[in-house]
Amino acid sequence: MELAYFSGHFRLKQRETGGAGVILRLERVRPRDSRPFQPNRWREITPQFLDRTIRALKRWNFDLITMDEVCRRAVTLPKANRFACLTFDGGCKDVITQAYPVLSKHGVPFTVYLPTAFPDGLGDAWWLALEGMIAREDRISLVIDRKERRFATGSTLDKYDTFEFLASWMRTLPPQDLSFAIHDLCTRYSVDLTALTRAASMDWEDLAKLAADPLVTIGSATVNYPALSNLKEADAQREMSMGKAVAEAALRCAVSHFAYPFGDRQSWRREHVVMAQEAGFASAASTIPGVVEAKGYTNLHALPRIAWDGRQGSLRMMRVMLSGMMFPTVRPTRDNWV
Repeated sequence: MELAYFSGHFRLKQRETGGAGVILRLERVRPRDSRPFQPNRWREITPQFLDRTIRALKRWNFDLITMDEVCRRAVTLPKANRFACLTFDGGCKDVITQAYPVLSKHGVPFTVYLPTAFPDGLGDAWWLALEGMIAREDRISLVIDRKERRFATGSTLDKYDTFEFLASWMRTLPPQDLSFAIHDLCTRYSVDLTALTRAASMDWEDLAKLAADPLVTIGSATVNYPALSNLKEADAQREMSMGKAVAEAALRCAVSHFAYPFGDRQSWRREHVVMAQEAGFASAASTIPGVVEAKGYTNLHALPRIAWDGRQGSLRMMRVMLSGMMFPTVRPTRDNWV
């Protein structure tokens, strides 16, 4: 990627691979932490890096636009400048405390995808609880497939290995089993999951402030933020429709855009694209990397997004990624529409 940047090759490839623009997927924005064990650090950027990113996007002549405008540009002829749309998943508290001041200063529109159980303190930020208990303990034990499993977590490497294994396993569980597993762990190791989730999430007062800003779009990410592929169809439909209804009722504004929880290829399927359309969403965003094509070549209910890894701080690397040269360009057919 460094070679592609300094050789200028990415500029040549962008003409073929750049599409109409890109949607950036971000999550947490907070000052850097020096702790050695931070398995969720990839979800984070610093306020300073957000500021640098916005300045760079403007310098690179990207149009910074809303999700409504993304939908328009995705079905029309391409414009002279490519676009970038900033989105934030999870409804994290630091979006309003750390990111919003930076975004407001630059007058940049952005979208927040909200799981509506979290502002009420009813959601489970299980990935944060898992990180907290592994960071603190030298051993972790829990029941997996009806057997007691024990994990050594004395060293930093052991902690990372254990987190990766348990987080991957939990991602495969149906909601009831996932809830049982994380609450059992929290009970064993004295973690207050409710307090942890509340502290990490915006409340309705925070969200009302954002919703009142014309530069902010509130989108939905279901109620409880489950991987939709782990649900029965009726349950997935209910999560999607209820998430939209709750957000609209609480914030008194239309919620027209959706993001699949987690968003990778394992967390949603083709039928969920249809559900998003039937629920009345104008768009649905994934975390599958790629660029948005013009002239209707990108399915609005399977939008790609480029997720920035917060462990990286190179704007050169970001510039190469935004050129689209890292991602295959696939024209839609009946068989590959998603």
